[in-house]
Amino acid sequence: MFGIGMPELIIILVIILIIFGAGKLPEIGGGMGKAIRNFRNATKDSESKKPDEIDSDDSSGTA
Repeated sequence: MFGIGMPELIIILVIILIIFGAGKLPEIGGGMGKAIRNFRNATKDSESKKPDEIDSDDSSGTA
């Protein structure tokens, strides 16, 4: 009922092209891709650490 169909996506794309221009779109796409990749890596790293490893990493440098 509230899904986004092809006409809506085309309208959104045209508005983005008008606002940013065709030259900026590759830069925006690349930045978004890097941001998503960094977010995935950060969540993967935090999930792979066990809670006791996190505690030992935080207290290892302080005296």
